[in-house]
Amino acid sequence: MPVRGRLVVDVAETRDLTLPDAGRSPGELLPFGRRLRIVLVLGFLSALGPLTIDMYLPSLPAITTDLHAGAAAVQLTLTGTLVGLAVGQLLIGPLADAVGRRVPLLAGIAVHVLASVCCVFAPGLALLGTLRVVQGLGAAAAAVIAMAIVRDLFDGTAAARLFSRLMLVVGVAPILAPTIGGLVLNWASWRGVFVVLAAAGVAIMTAAAVVLPETLPRERRRNGGLRGTVRDYGSLFSDRVYVGLILVAGLAMAALIAYVSGSSFVFQDEFHLSEQQFALIFASGAIGLIGATQCNVLLLRRWSAQRILAGSLLAGLGFGLILLLTAATGLGGLFGVLVPLWLVLAMVGLVMPNAPALALSRHGEAAGTAAALLGAVQFGVGALAAPLVGVLGVGAVAMAIVVFGGMLAATAVGFLVVRPHRLPVDDTVPALAVAH
Repeated sequence: MPVRGRLVVDVAETRDLTLPDAGRSPGELLPFGRRLRIVLVLGFLSALGPLTIDMYLPSLPAITTDLHAGAAAVQLTLTGTLVGLAVGQLLIGPLADAVGRRVPLLAGIAVHVLASVCCVFAPGLALLGTLRVVQGLGAAAAAVIAMAIVRDLFDGTAAARLFSRLMLVVGVAPILAPTIGGLVLNWASWRGVFVVLAAAGVAIMTAAAVVLPETLPRERRRNGGLRGTVRDYGSLFSDRVYVGLILVAGLAMAALIAYVSGSSFVFQDEFHLSEQQFALIFASGAIGLIGATQCNVLLLRRWSAQRILAGSLLAGLGFGLILLLTAATGLGGLFGVLVPLWLVLAMVGLVMPNAPALALSRHGEAAGTAAALLGAVQFGVGALAAPLVGVLGVGAVAMAIVVFGGMLAATAVGFLVVRPHRLPVDDTVPALAVAH
């Protein structure tokens, strides 16, 4: 929680700014113009990870041809990015709690930019995959520290409102990213996508350096070292319900990543759509996902997060089974795959806010570490889905098997381990579910 009455600001002049206590969180006490600039930069930071993952999706078939590699091997470059994001969050979260926000943030984005530049010149798939891991590590800094800065500056309903806005950014970025990637392919090869990512990283790093303050005062930094970090993570792993909830979130992410990694091959190779048509199809799925996350706000006015989680898991499992059947039989052709796929994505859009909200509400005293572990599990479990789709054949059936498998496993963990119908209803959970 923020320290009332004081906000440390470490910008170019490294000055301290003391704000009078007005019964509000420090971020609300900032002048409107400066607060708006901070929120905009936080939005850019939140978009860096989705842009890194999704902008080069239309390029996957071209990379397969240009580097003379198999589809499964090329999909490992996506897995590498997700692994980097997962590991990076585990490392950067505690680091940012120990040394402050700005230095790890700027260093992480710089690593992302450097890796992007190197990707432009990568001569083979092995080096490209390694560089994608490094890109993920850099993007993890932006994801974790953006969340940490929100927690430093805002609390209560102010934090919930800001998290909701950032969720929109995270949702819109995957819609725009493949479209941008498709446009880049009109005038450049797949290497041009990494030029754009490098330029975006430089712009975001510059904006963060100029606009964002140091929001973690020295007296609030955790200095437990490696032993303290291990102790914090150990206490989280001892909570069965928390572990179950983050696994549910991770398995739902696996279903989403199966769609992300397999969709370009399914719709471009199997259904013969152009790169631009694929970008529109991908955007339609993302719109359904975003729409569900925003409908969650309305649903929480009537039902608890526990009930919404249980219902969305069961519905997602049912739609996943329909997707598998239509993909296997060819019933309905393109739309036979698209409609149940959109419905599964919508259910994932309900699982992903509520499972993390229920998990984080159990560990408010270590929210930063809990959020880092949550993000790591989401991206780590999701990373397993990308190569699995390729191993199974990269067609609609392979994608459907992994999507259905992810929802089946999430539902099993949800009802056998978490047992949402037995969890106590907490009034703070709806706000967290809106936030995430």
